[in-house]
Amino acid sequence: MNEQALEAFYLKLDRSLFLDDGYKAFAKNDHPLPIGYGQTISQPSLVLEMTRLLAPEKDSKVLEIGTGSGYQTALLAEFCKQVYTIERIGELSRKARERLEALGYGNIHYKVDDGSAGWEEEAPFDRIMITAAAGKRPQALINQLANGGRMVVPVGPPAMQVLLLITKDEAGQLSEQKWGHVKFVEMVGPYGWD
Repeated sequence: MNEQALEAFYLKLDRSLFLDDGYKAFAKNDHPLPIGYGQTISQPSLVLEMTRLLAPEKDSKVLEIGTGSGYQTALLAEFCKQVYTIERIGELSRKARERLEALGYGNIHYKVDDGSAGWEEEAPFDRIMITAAAGKRPQALINQLANGGRMVVPVGPPAMQVLLLITKDEAGQLSEQKWGHVKFVEMVGPYGWD
């Protein structure tokens, strides 16, 4: 992916568009903010870093688990062909869709579900972005990753997780790299915390 283009878009994307009125004033601060229903919008630097790690390409088909406010979704939609995004909270999904459609994105597909089973009927995906913490590696989602694909997922206990980049080579062999510690809300379902 073109990292300069990503950086330029990230700098011009107004995070306040993805926040409710009470938090818009804090949009430029580099820390997470609440978006309701016990969920958060991640700090901008982490959204940028996770997008860099995922490295979507113009022809990528991307699965996003955790639409949230739609902020991360906008970065993905700008740099890939199609985004399939799943959010378990219907009201958050509806608001994100309204924001993203108002911004002109027509390459995003929305689903309300817990996300742990992925979007099997649309698999495989070239890239998978998970914006909720899994207690263990989400095998059902790894299975939906195409050969040559990349997945970014926070894995670990509630207090702190490790950000993993899981890659699948052209022969289907998996490898992973650790990219520091993060703290996300729980991914509900079979891959949540025990």
